[in-house]
Amino acid sequence: MTSETVIIGGGVIGLAIAIELKLRGTNVTVLCRDFQAAATHAAAGMLAPDAENIPNGAMRSLCWRSRALYPDWTRKLEELTGLNTGYRPCGILAPVFEEAGGQRAGSREQGAGGDREVNSSSSPSSPSYWLNKEAIHQYQPGLGAEVVGGWWYPEDAQVDNKALAHVLRTAAESVGVELKGGITVEAFLQQQGQVVGVQTNAGMIHAAQYVLASGAWSNELLPLPVLPRKGQMLSVQIPEVSPELPLKRVLFGQDIYIVPRRDRLVIGATSEDVGFIPNNTPEGIQKLLQGAIRLYPQLKHYPIQEFWWGFRPATPDELPILGTSYCQNLTLATGHYRNGILLAPITAALIADFILEQKSDPLLANFHYSRFHSKPSTSTPMLTHSANFSNGHHTPDAMNGVSTNSPLIIAGKTFQSRLMTGTGKYRSIEEMQQSIAASDCQIVTVAVRRVQTKAPGHEGLAEALDWQKIWMLPNTAGCQTAEEAIRVARLGREMAKLLGQEDNNFVKLEVIPDLKYLLPDPIGTLQAAEQLVKEGFAVLPYINADPMLAKRLEEVGCATVMPLASPIGSGQGLKTTANIQIIIENAGIPVVVDAGIGSPSEAAQAMELGADALLINSAIALSPNPAAMARAMNLATVAGRLAYLAGRMPIKDYASPSSPLTGTITS
Repeated sequence: MTSETVIIGGGVIGLAIAIELKLRGTNVTVLCRDFQAAATHAAAGMLAPDAENIPNGAMRSLCWRSRALYPDWTRKLEELTGLNTGYRPCGILAPVFEEAGGQRAGSREQGAGGDREVNSSSSPSSPSYWLNKEAIHQYQPGLGAEVVGGWWYPEDAQVDNKALAHVLRTAAESVGVELKGGITVEAFLQQQGQVVGVQTNAGMIHAAQYVLASGAWSNELLPLPVLPRKGQMLSVQIPEVSPELPLKRVLFGQDIYIVPRRDRLVIGATSEDVGFIPNNTPEGIQKLLQGAIRLYPQLKHYPIQEFWWGFRPATPDELPILGTSYCQNLTLATGHYRNGILLAPITAALIADFILEQKSDPLLANFHYSRFHSKPSTSTPMLTHSANFSNGHHTPDAMNGVSTNSPLIIAGKTFQSRLMTGTGKYRSIEEMQQSIAASDCQIVTVAVRRVQTKAPGHEGLAEALDWQKIWMLPNTAGCQTAEEAIRVARLGREMAKLLGQEDNNFVKLEVIPDLKYLLPDPIGTLQAAEQLVKEGFAVLPYINADPMLAKRLEEVGCATVMPLASPIGSGQGLKTTANIQIIIENAGIPVVVDAGIGSPSEAAQAMELGADALLINSAIALSPNPAAMARAMNLATVAGRLAYLAGRMPIKDYASPSSPLTGTITS
């Protein structure tokens, strides 16, 4: 199927963006594995940038702008559906306990009596008021005896999160957004800085534009620092007949909040860094009940109605990731943490402006994904973002529009070097180190089994290279069956983690039962690739130069294909040129020519065919001067790539003089 825009994620953010895009005339498809699992359902629906005391700066501005959009946004949704979102501009009360009074007040001056506005920490457009003990207990009867005062935030509000989720789905359906549930997105297929499709459990899905809005699950698709933060919640039922006055206002206490709804009180929420561990726990629920009863004691008599939990998408700085990605047609809208519901209207508007009108609000610069990327080493510019040739921009090292520095992107990782090398067959560790340095490569393949067994030449390999600068490509060399390769791939991933590459899910897949010619098993390779892709690996399969197999491996979600030029270690050069050309012509993922290249001229020839990268080991390691050969291979790779981008002159049957024939001196 093909749509103008595909949104991955069916929570409040994904649905809000989908509706906004559709209302502006774009065909939109939303993919979601489980609409009920979104963080939207685990929230309380507070719209509380003031009560949460969000620091001044870009985040506060973003939250205030979104809160200001809420009345019109919810009215529009309600008109589309005839349903109620539960939006209430009710204000939020933040009671303060005696021992926490000074801390809670923060930079806000604590008044001695009555109500008074304080603007030392809020702009005049978002006032806050301090209520002393007498005032707050009059304003909200039933508060705990330890409450000595509190802050009143009249512009904060609430929305019924479950009602909002239902309204958003209904609105999306009513305006014609295609909602596809039960769809697990397994990988983005990328080529030359573009997403060319998403691999799902229901097959390949293509679009012109893609939006990643999958919340806490975003890290499963891209190397973004978005991790799940579990929150447990519960609700208690308000008795139909009660001698006490019911709670009318949202209470935002110390590590607890209570949100009144029509017939219940919603109590939340824990914040637990436990990954995707599900279910409520006695400890979590006890903590919530103790805090809620201390704040509003009479609820201890209310019957418990329901427990639930969810996973908030947290980033290291607790700010969202919004706007551009390293792919020209992939937009990010994730990592909203506690403020997904609050930020839904502004996120939808800003992302729609960016996609449809190429308008990038200056505020978005504060939420760009690149804030989490440290600057790379100058000697080895590893995993850097580059927008050179891949998106058509000229750079200082571009020559008439042809960049000498266009990046190689594999499974979301960006590399400047297109030469990969290996670690085997060297006469010493020192020669290997010198050669890898001379090659300027950024990806080095390592045989998992040989490192584990400390095979000759592989002792101390883990300590010999700087894995902060080199990306490890574990390979399944020595595996004769799919089952063996799958087991070794899993070990390789753990090996990469031990060396500090926590997010490394790469594996070079080799299934080679043929011990004489070392030709890969196509059936076993395909079987192993299918399983490893399902397990979240970025699979780089070594294959015969078989165009049909290459396409099938791409369809199952492999990150590259790696056809051989000739048998491993033979140095025979390019013996499969015609088939490699067909593979390159039909590939939507990078093509890496692997095995058999013996000289720099052959390396350049492979790159001139249009290969995206080369993997060369034996030709370097077995040279009398490996470091010099490594440097030569690097230069050949660059030259071949540049020649391919520049374009070859046409071949003619007859000579064509390079000097003009007119204006010559004649006798």
